[in-house]
Amino acid sequence: MLLCIDVGNTNTVMGVYDGDRLLADWRISTDHQRMPDEYGLTMVGFVSHHGIQRDAIHGVALASVVPPLTDAMMTVCQRYLGQEPLVIGAGVRTGIAIRYDNPREVGADRIVNVAAALRLYGGPACVVDLGTGTTFDALSAQGEYLGGAIAPGITIAAEALFQRTAKLPRIDLQRPPTAIGTNTPDAMRSGILFGYVGLVEGLVARFRRELGPDMRVIGTGGLAPVLARETDVIEIVDQELTLKGLRLIYELNRGTP
Repeated sequence: MLLCIDVGNTNTVMGVYDGDRLLADWRISTDHQRMPDEYGLTMVGFVSHHGIQRDAIHGVALASVVPPLTDAMMTVCQRYLGQEPLVIGAGVRTGIAIRYDNPREVGADRIVNVAAALRLYGGPACVVDLGTGTTFDALSAQGEYLGGAIAPGITIAAEALFQRTAKLPRIDLQRPPTAIGTNTPDAMRSGILFGYVGLVEGLVARFRRELGPDMRVIGTGGLAPVLARETDVIEIVDQELTLKGLRLIYELNRGTP
């Protein structure tokens, strides 16, 4: 079995694969102050809760955009699973050619997402990841990572409104009944939700002009289903895209565990 770990700025997502079948997955908050043993005990607890034997895990794939936690997660894998993880980074085969000016600047999660999109859906494609940040990644028809766009995430935008204004409240992100809000919370929800729909639609249109009319659009990240309900430009919602990409890259480098 293979354990896939995606360490993001807000959440850390883990999933266990048996071949190409996802047996279980879980999400925990990313905490810079948490010690490796705390992460290890949490991980082992989730694995046991899903009826998976710890010694049945024979491989680990790790993508991290939080450098201080990369070493901590490597320690967790070594200490609690006896495994040396495959860390996505320079020197790891991904199956795609990276055409970014400086490939080392590209977040591991973005490369993993595009690698999965190429294998599962083909190119040209645009991957829209609606997480802590909102990222748009471009995949050419030839399987090249061309670059993309980065915007603040929806949650960041909502929290900024609350923190930087004197009278606006903290809100939950739910669909307002109308675009024209008749109270302050609904006016904020309209601006944030429908505003981000406009952001996604606008950037997808610009990417399509550069990649061609056959470009597919894949949405991932925690808020992808919310946005996809409001626009038809997101053709595919795949919230397991990063975990799938980690599995595919692991198999490309080390084979099936």
